[in-house]
Amino acid sequence: MRTIGYAVQSAETPLAPFSFERRQLRSNDVAMEILYCGVCHSDLHWVRNDWGWTVFPAIPGHEIVGRVIGVGSDVTRHKLGDHVAVGCMVDSCQQCDQCKKGEEQLCREGNTGTYGGFDRFTKEHTLGGYSKHLVVREDFALRVPDGLDLAKAAPLLCAGITTYSPLRTWNVGPGSRVGVIGLGGLGHMAVKLAAAMGADVTVMSRTTDKEADALALGADALLVSSDPAAMEKAANSFDLIIDTVPVKHDISPYLPLLDVDGTLVIVGQVGPLAEPTTVPLLLGRRRVAGSPIGGIAETQELLNFCAKKNILPDVEMIRMDEIHHAFERLEKADVRYRFVIDMASLSAPTDTSF
Repeated sequence: MRTIGYAVQSAETPLAPFSFERRQLRSNDVAMEILYCGVCHSDLHWVRNDWGWTVFPAIPGHEIVGRVIGVGSDVTRHKLGDHVAVGCMVDSCQQCDQCKKGEEQLCREGNTGTYGGFDRFTKEHTLGGYSKHLVVREDFALRVPDGLDLAKAAPLLCAGITTYSPLRTWNVGPGSRVGVIGLGGLGHMAVKLAAAMGADVTVMSRTTDKEADALALGADALLVSSDPAAMEKAANSFDLIIDTVPVKHDISPYLPLLDVDGTLVIVGQVGPLAEPTTVPLLLGRRRVAGSPIGGIAETQELLNFCAKKNILPDVEMIRMDEIHHAFERLEKADVRYRFVIDMASLSAPTDTSF
C-alpha cells in the first residue's frame, strides 16, 4: 500500500514528507488509517540518533490510534471500521516463555518495535506512526473501548502503559504510598493512574511551581526535592517511587525516601545515571529497578481501566507540519503534558489499495 509520512533521512536533517510502501496484508494482518499519533520524548531521541542505533530513513511514532480499513483472510479480532490502537511494538516471537505468559515486551528474541525494529519475515526496518497508514499483526492492534476519546487516547499507548505496568507489577492499590519524580508526559499519567488505583500520591519536584498542577491531576501532596528539611522528614515514607526523568540525573537523594523493601522504578532515562550511593539500599533493604512498557494483555487492561475510570492524558493537538516546533518545546518541557498529531492534517495518497 502506497502511503505518506514524515521521515528523517539522517540525524542532521529535519522531518519531511516521505512517500513509501506499507507491506501487503498477510493473512493475520490488519491495515489501519491512522487518526492520531502521540509525540513521545523517545521520538525526539530517535530522529536525532541520541542512542546511536537509529536506522534511516526513520519515521517515529508509537502512540497510535486509528480505524481498520483492511483485514487479512484469517483475522478474527477486528473488522472493518473498528477503532484500534498500536503502541511501541508490532510483533514478537510468540514462542518463548515471556511471550507465552503475555509479556511480549520482554520477548527473548526481542520484540519488533513499531519503529526501528525489523520485520520478522522480510527483515525490512519498521516505520512508525507519523504516517497516514499502518499494517500490523492483528494481535498487536488493541481494541479502543467505547467512550474513550480517540483524540486524547494515543499517549496511553506509551506514556500510559509505561507507568501503569510498574504500578501493577508492584501491586499498587488502596493504602499504597507512591511517589512520582517529574511531572511531564509520563509523570502526569503516573499520578492519574496511581490516584485512580486508590494510592496516596506525592509528586516530587525541585520547586513548588507545579504544586497546583500536581494536586489538580490527583496527587495528595508535592514534595520539594531541593528542600533538605522536607526530604529528611519524608524519609521511609514511600512503598514505590516512579522516576520519570528522561535525562541523566542522580537518584541518591530519593533512595532514603523509600520504606523497608520499597522500590524506585526507573521508567524515564534510557542510558547512564549519575553514580549513586548504595548506603540507603543496603541499610534499608531498598531496591532500584527498571520497567519498560507492558504486554499486549496488560495494555488492553490499561485501556479498559482508563475507559472505566474516565482517565485520559492532558494533550495539546498539533498538525503534522508543526512537529519541529513541538520538538523544540518538548526539549524545554514546554507542554502540558503530551502533544498529539491530528493525522487529518497529513494529506492522504490517492492510491491506498492493498
